[in-house]
Amino acid sequence: MDTHARNFFAYLEHERGLSARTLIAYRRDVAELLAFLEEQAVDNPEQVTQHHIRALIAQKHRQGLGGKSLQRLLSALRSFFRWMLREGIARHNPAKAVRAPKSPRHLPATLDADTVGQLLDIPTDKPLAVRDKAIMELFYSSGLRLSELTDLRWEQIDLPSGMVTVTGKGNRSRMVPVGRIAAEALLEWRKVRGQYASFEEPHVFVSQRGNPISPRTIQSRIRYWAKRQGMPQNVYPHLLRHSFASHMLESSGDLRSVQELLGHADISTTQIYTHLDFQHLAKVYDKAHPRAKKK
Repeated sequence: MDTHARNFFAYLEHERGLSARTLIAYRRDVAELLAFLEEQAVDNPEQVTQHHIRALIAQKHRQGLGGKSLQRLLSALRSFFRWMLREGIARHNPAKAVRAPKSPRHLPATLDADTVGQLLDIPTDKPLAVRDKAIMELFYSSGLRLSELTDLRWEQIDLPSGMVTVTGKGNRSRMVPVGRIAAEALLEWRKVRGQYASFEEPHVFVSQRGNPISPRTIQSRIRYWAKRQGMPQNVYPHLLRHSFASHMLESSGDLRSVQELLGHADISTTQIYTHLDFQHLAKVYDKAHPRAKKK
């Protein structure tokens, strides 16, 4: 089983072209299965049954693993056995019919438009502040994921046409508009970026040392600016993506377009923002309607 797992990871890396982060998750999930099967003295794919997969999921559930994590674990195991089926190593997929316990779906936090404006209205008197403003404007303008922004290269941005091409989850590419203010912020950053890195470095955003900026640095800088701008809540990159999606849906009502902009493979993932919008409408109704008000 260890040999099959190594070959599976090589397939994911070289043929599927999965990101390093996704590969780490697959390795962790398949390692959970292999460790469990070793305890059960199972070393052949043909010996693995639905009972083994269910028992593993139940064990992890008892240990406190949440519904989302269990679903991800099951997804990795289905992919592993699907690959073994295709390679003729296994004759069935024991994880196919197993379902993870459902977890409650929490609505994502968002910022209202005024609060976003407060966050983005930072002084750009220093080069790092110029960079940070460009980062935050691009998050909110285009709804990028953190990994999409850290990996972003100049060749992916077409400022004259106001578009950026990014590669998201599942190695799927999409084109997203860049708003006027975000485009201006990027141009300002490009003017001062030479203080930290030459244009031989293809990444758009770099650190003070001239290296591609890390996700942790971006998270830290956004927290810094949120605190400096007097914002009471924790602000993080994905909060700007959530706010982008919520504001787009609230203004347009076009769920399918918002799905495309966010790069969601499944529209059900995007539909969570309709619940946010409904909550807003419900609050307006409760305040405005004479027979909705509580006594």
